Amino acid sequence: MARSILFVCTGNVFRSMAAEYALRAQQEEPLAYYVESAGIEAKPQKVHPIILNRLRLKGTDPSAHTPRALTQELIQRSDLIIAMGLGHREFVRSKFGLNVPLFNEVAFGEDEPVLDLHEALPNWERDIVEAREYVESVIDHIWNSIPALVARLPQFSGQQPPR
Repeated sequence: MARSILFVCTGNVFRSMAAEYALRAQQEEPLAYYVESAGIEAKPQKVHPIILNRLRLKGTDPSAHTPRALTQELIQRSDLIIAMGLGHREFVRSKFGLNVPLFNEVAFGEDEPVLDLHEALPNWERDIVEAREYVESVIDHIWNSIPALVARLPQFSGQQPPR
């Protein structure tokens, strides 16, 4: 049976979605993991063209992706939930009573979040080129981290109750 992994971020149109599509694209047949993503504040919106284009360049096409909100049902059917940021980890802990690892913790053993654009560049609107480069660098980081994440997945065999 395939193990199920759920990536969680804010809107489910950038970080968690990129992780979902990166892991799906890099799995070997037969698929070892059932992969999903969700957002703690997801609402209907389109994936930004910069994100779509960067993922297409890597060989996957998320154009049909529909953002979805994190629910109890998604939590219950996931063997491992991976938070992209500190606020996502805290949200899962407070709302669902689970301690979940961060993406970089699973991939590299580092308790470091993958920052959203506004967290890394609070005034990102002032420099659109820098903003685009940051978004692309995050997608590259997520994509390039998948082999390390997969190699370390056995260490994360289940969710832990809150501390």
